[in-house]
Amino acid sequence: MEINGIEYNDEIRYDSLGLSSEMMQALTKKGYEVATPVQGGVIPPMMQRRDVVAKAPTGTGKTFAFGIPMIEHLNTQEQAVQGLILSPTRELAMQIGNELRDLALYKKGVKIAVVYGGQPIEKQIVQLKKKPQIIVATPGRLMDHYKRRTIRLDKVETVVLDEADRMLDMGFVKDVTRILDLMPHRENLALLSATISREVMDIAWVYQRDAVEVIVRADAENKPDILQYRTDVPANAKLDTLMRIVNGGGFERVIVFCNTKSMVERLTRLLNLGGCPADCIHGDVRQSIREKVMAQFRKGHLRILVATDVAARGIDIDDIDAVINYDVPDETEYYIHRIGRTGRAKKHGVAFTIISNFAAGVRLDEIGKFTKNKIIPVKIDETGAPVPLK
Repeated sequence: MEINGIEYNDEIRYDSLGLSSEMMQALTKKGYEVATPVQGGVIPPMMQRRDVVAKAPTGTGKTFAFGIPMIEHLNTQEQAVQGLILSPTRELAMQIGNELRDLALYKKGVKIAVVYGGQPIEKQIVQLKKKPQIIVATPGRLMDHYKRRTIRLDKVETVVLDEADRMLDMGFVKDVTRILDLMPHRENLALLSATISREVMDIAWVYQRDAVEVIVRADAENKPDILQYRTDVPANAKLDTLMRIVNGGGFERVIVFCNTKSMVERLTRLLNLGGCPADCIHGDVRQSIREKVMAQFRKGHLRILVATDVAARGIDIDDIDAVINYDVPDETEYYIHRIGRTGRAKKHGVAFTIISNFAAGVRLDEIGKFTKNKIIPVKIDETGAPVPLK
């Protein structure tokens, strides 16, 4: 971990960070004693109300990094929004909300609201009338509420832009800057991101002062433990190969990624017909159904989830056993975020990519070269096991 250009390698325990007994109780309940590098770098300056820019790989614990100090600073007697977290997607917003509730479990009086597009705004207005101190929101829906005067931001003290690069890349720059301009009493702003894009740098330059810069590189310690395989098969053998991997690998929770909504739906039907119960999410699936599917997947009642890249950043579940790329993603970044759904929280993960044409093979070669990942060519045997090619 690097802080303002200085390298730090010391292990940081939560009990050394001056956290409240309620917060320590919540962390103990989750079985956590040692902070991840991004948490060790971000929590102390945020506890001091300083601005922070943090670059860290996906799956390294960024939510706790900003969530812990935000909850510690709350005045639960104050019935006003004190903390605001902006998220690029509704799935990530919901996940952040769940993790914050876990952290606030033993702190009485903490109220958290999550607002996002695709859900009836009236339902969210009911939440907001309960006077939450923390709001997690997608930028567009937050502006909808602000215009309706169902949200006040004049007493917000801490603002977090989670996955800032993704949010700004999705075209939310104007909404984000407008939101930041609405908070006259903001004390600190944290930008957390997997990459520091020009747009992120521009926001930092305009809205931050003397920010602490935290960089966590994807080195051997922080890089997810993910075995990456590729298997080259004829086009008419893709489905059979997928089913062999799913059935033979002993996986309890699997995500299968496709590039298009139509392929997601078609593959889901084929898996179900083949005796592999599966469900799917993509951009055209109604939000209420997406939430229901994700709840089933999160609770372990659904073993196979088929998805487009809309889900790659929105799913934050620590125990996904395997990711399978049924289609090679169009963008290198998509590959990184797809496989990053497994191997989280220092657990072992595995990722398979099924290649059925020359162009897909070339694309995966480019991805492996660019990311410097070792993608092992294998044959999937009849038991579903990967057998390295000689």
